[in-house]
Amino acid sequence: MKSSGISRRGMLKGSAALAVGATFSTRVVAAAPPAEPVTPALIEAAKKEGQVIYYTSTDLPVAEKLAKAFEAKYPGIPVRVERTGAERVFQRIGQEYSSNIHAVDIVNSSDAAHFIVWKRDGVLAPYVPEEVAKFYPGEHKDPDGQFASFRVWLSIIAYNTNLVKAEDAPRSFADLLDPKWKGKIVKAHPGYSGTIMTATYQMQRDLGWEYFEKLAKQGIMQVQSSADPPKKLDLGERAVMADGNEYNIFQMKEAGRPVEPVYATEGSPLIIGPNGVFKAAPHPNAARLFQSFSLSREAQQLIIDVGGLRSVHSQTQEKAGRRPLKDIKTMKDDAAAVEKEGEAIKARYTRLFRV
Repeated sequence: MKSSGISRRGMLKGSAALAVGATFSTRVVAAAPPAEPVTPALIEAAKKEGQVIYYTSTDLPVAEKLAKAFEAKYPGIPVRVERTGAERVFQRIGQEYSSNIHAVDIVNSSDAAHFIVWKRDGVLAPYVPEEVAKFYPGEHKDPDGQFASFRVWLSIIAYNTNLVKAEDAPRSFADLLDPKWKGKIVKAHPGYSGTIMTATYQMQRDLGWEYFEKLAKQGIMQVQSSADPPKKLDLGERAVMADGNEYNIFQMKEAGRPVEPVYATEGSPLIIGPNGVFKAAPHPNAARLFQSFSLSREAQQLIIDVGGLRSVHSQTQEKAGRRPLKDIKTMKDDAAAVEKEGEAIKARYTRLFRV
């Protein structure tokens, strides 16, 4: 991806683990700063700043629930949620910074490769919330303290139970190539969605581009966001989704909607969505307070219970009725490779799935 200010570029030497089974190439600038608790002084300073501006690719209802929980805990500090696809978030920040506009306080992206670029370009602020230091595994926090995993989820297959019988449902990515699914599949686009960018990288690595070449001949309904396939499924506009957010499917199923998740036998793509604070944040104290809250047990349990997401905070519990992450075969995440190969992946994908 090219943006006029911050852009994907060739990888620098050095590595820092962030995600489960993944290695992120970054430049290690310094040791992580000491962990910081939430203090009365921080809260007061945040209140004086008056707001926090949060750029995120999290589905809007989930992001708004998080914002409302923060506002309830810290009255007088409203959160302005700016939600769009991860690739658009990245482009927007690049464009703003190239124009010397520093509007964003804190960011969440479903394309963890973005944090490699932001860290390398020196625009992230080192900040380690106390709970991150205590309760997050090492592979889910940047060694220099510049970001940590806010959310974990999968990109999965799913089907509409009104349109597909359980015994007829696909069980693998290979099953989606069956002629019976032609004209019945919806999927999202890696040029818009960070989730789908990450998933596409993992799938082309493990299944080969030949798989996508065959899938493209299945009369796919092409949408943008990874939140869109679950919505099309729920509405009955398509019987099956080839990719999309697991957490949206959880929300819908638990609300009584006719959707059912499928964990592909080949493995489901694993997605990591970090949070980071920007050095030039216009509301730096509010940004740090929001970062501490977002990564706290309270907020992490909220995004599990209400948002359908997964968490790496060791004090959280998975919701009953959902398949535990440890029981699911996943593909290996590799944000460094996504950062390096992202442009080529988007270009090749777009050639195959012409709208």
